[in-house]
Amino acid sequence: MKYSVIFIGFFFMAFLGCKPEAPREEGMPVRPNIIFIMTDDHAKAAVSAYGSELLQTPHIDRLAREGMLFTNSFVTNSICAPSRATILTGKFSHLNGKKDNEDVFDGDQTTFPKLLQAAGYTTAMIGKWHLRSEPQGFDFYRILEGQGDYYAPEFITRHDTTVAAGYVTDVITDIALGYLDTLDRDQPFCIMYHHKAPHRNWMPNVEDLALFKEDTLPVPENFFDRYQGREAAKQAEMRIAEMWLSMDLKMLPHQYDVEDGKGGSDNFDAEKDYQRNYSRLTAEQREAWDAHYGPVNDQYKKYHLKGKDRALWKYQRYIKDYLRCVKSVDDNIGRLLEYLDKSGLAENTMVIYTSDQGFYLGEHGWFDKRFMYEESLGMPLIIRYPGVVPAGSVNDQLVQNLDFAPTFLDFAGVEVPDEIQGESMKGLLSGKKNQPWRDGIYYHYYEYPHGWHKVKRHYGVRTDRYKLIHFYHDIDTWELYDLENDPHEMNNLYGHAAYADIREGMHQKLKELRTYYGDTDL
Repeated sequence: MKYSVIFIGFFFMAFLGCKPEAPREEGMPVRPNIIFIMTDDHAKAAVSAYGSELLQTPHIDRLAREGMLFTNSFVTNSICAPSRATILTGKFSHLNGKKDNEDVFDGDQTTFPKLLQAAGYTTAMIGKWHLRSEPQGFDFYRILEGQGDYYAPEFITRHDTTVAAGYVTDVITDIALGYLDTLDRDQPFCIMYHHKAPHRNWMPNVEDLALFKEDTLPVPENFFDRYQGREAAKQAEMRIAEMWLSMDLKMLPHQYDVEDGKGGSDNFDAEKDYQRNYSRLTAEQREAWDAHYGPVNDQYKKYHLKGKDRALWKYQRYIKDYLRCVKSVDDNIGRLLEYLDKSGLAENTMVIYTSDQGFYLGEHGWFDKRFMYEESLGMPLIIRYPGVVPAGSVNDQLVQNLDFAPTFLDFAGVEVPDEIQGESMKGLLSGKKNQPWRDGIYYHYYEYPHGWHKVKRHYGVRTDRYKLIHFYHDIDTWELYDLENDPHEMNNLYGHAAYADIREGMHQKLKELRTYYGDTDL
């Protein structure tokens, strides 16, 4: 698959197909409602508004046609919980205290929901929370237990923990729509509507199992990457070829007398975990599940797949389940948008669609995230606000999840605290030209050596064309990429004499950003 800048630019022109509307000037609402939709691990390569070759996402695409699509939206730390902490606080991980998934988020610190609540907003958190502490700043919350389960998920409220019948993406939407029905329409609201999908282990809704059943989906051109000149990439353990047959690919190895994969962890009982998830299915769901996966498992056993053939079989199995989970998300976003239309809420409601980070869909042979490479650094970001955000607009400024909190506060007319490190995107979203903006973004990943996948600690800087990364801890290597000439980041140019001036300039930019954001210690 090719995702060049030129291709994307032409795709946007064809996709949007219209001149952007002028932003609303007079009568602009000061306090919009805010619905913040976030999925987990949704790659831009699985959104048709971004030119996906894999599937159509018509309801997410509708938001792009009616709002603004950001081509250069990035995460500060590509792993679930730290991204969520950054979104809540508008601060990098080293300041908000949530560097990895095991840290407990300090809910006593300032967050944008607390500030909106104090300013008269009704606030709610529905779906995936994953911060290991009780939500604060919300009038209502109903959150998943931990990562959450795809079937019969457990939800936590202030008062109890209950199991909900059904498929998690549908259930989260049911809760959100039910909560919207209870609201006083004269008071602005902010609802964080956050999905588990399409997070690992990619259990689709049984209604979607037939999707892609007879298809052979395209394989990324660098699927069999050998990682020359990229030692940290070579040592990582997140290759699709090594996925678990059990938890990831819905096969119980002992039933087929085959060896399970490694899956990116040395101390996890993947088969037991899959059996736990399978046990959550009802009898009817289990019948549909077995009817779909049984024949595919039999095929694997029959052909004694090895080497590249085995890796490609795993890719097809993985990517189809991943996309089926995305399809359910898109369907449910459609339900939400229809509700907003019918209830009359659409006009004064800002709808944000994003993911907590990007994800690998076979690029470099990988699944998962963590690295500062484009597929996991980049996040989908689409924002619709009728009459304010120009419909059908595209923005290519370098924005980060760091910027969400100040943006929401700015639109709500709430003063942005000095401690927030992000910048408000209000000017960008209003379509104003020549807005001052950053020319580089900073990134820092910490979850090593504990945790999964053995991705080395690293930090770096990205500009509109170049990227510099430093891997450290038990390694000391640098990587430099020219994204214009090498969008897939296959050629590390750090030692190339022709890029000496670029290298030194990027080092200086990295030093400036580390100082500016106060990240001077490792």
